[in-house]
Amino acid sequence: MTDSAAVRRRVLSWPWAVGIDAVLVVVFAAIGRASHEHSLSVLGVLETAWPFLAGLVAGWMLLRAWKAPTAPLRTGALLVVVTVALGMVLRVVSGGTTAVAFIIVATVTLLAFLVGWRGIAVLVARLRARR
Repeated sequence: MTDSAAVRRRVLSWPWAVGIDAVLVVVFAAIGRASHEHSLSVLGVLETAWPFLAGLVAGWMLLRAWKAPTAPLRTGALLVVVTVALGMVLRVVSGGTTAVAFIIVATVTLLAFLVGWRGIAVLVARLRARR
């Protein structure tokens, strides 16, 4: 195991990583609803978030993300691909829309969220390991 792989394994256990990912997907949905002046009720946010939460769960399973839950690219970036792709398909199937601008915004936002927190977590773990 490389030093960076060892650091990633020590950063967080996978249940925490799943929880952080899910919270960030819900935050993404809430931001989107707020920017379009939709209700921020719990049910409203969950109505927007569910396709992406389903995509996130599928991504975790398909990628076996629990093996490297905090890897920014191997896990985070690939989770974004699965989450956005399946989320958009589920939106269309359930009667929603998927404008190109929305696909771009969703991808960029979820990249920042799902890769970003992992990058910060790995950086913090590396800094702590140096002490």
